[in-house]
Amino acid sequence: MKNRSSFETLIGALVIAAAVFFVVLVVRGTGIATPEGYRVSASFGNADGLKPGTEVRISGVKVGSVIEQTLDGESLQAKVVMEIDRTLKLPTDSSVRVLSDGLLGGSYLMIDPGGEEEFLADGGHIDFTSDAVNLIDLISTAVFSQKDD
Repeated sequence: MKNRSSFETLIGALVIAAAVFFVVLVVRGTGIATPEGYRVSASFGNADGLKPGTEVRISGVKVGSVIEQTLDGESLQAKVVMEIDRTLKLPTDSSVRVLSDGLLGGSYLMIDPGGEEEFLADGGHIDFTSDAVNLIDLISTAVFSQKDD
């Protein structure tokens, strides 16, 4: 009886260790774990498809992730807070766009660095933004706005 109990305890410990390993793997893979960085925010009229963990890219390379998304009660715009790699300095005139990874892919944020010599500090705000484009609305507009000859 004692050997069976020890064996069951060992198997239980292995199952718990495997579960912890997979949780850590998932959190790191989705970008939810906050990297070492500084926070900047941006406001969008349409931030469809963004959520915590969404990638922030510059020139197609991941440089951060979205950590928070709220609705501004006064402007009724989506305020998105991003955490950017601390080794990068973003000029104050940088812009950010909500882009899609394709027809079926998710959304991500693309930062286009500006040319100013001053840089955004922790807690800074990116003023120049482009909203998400709803592909279904865009296709509907193109199809139904054609005039018959």
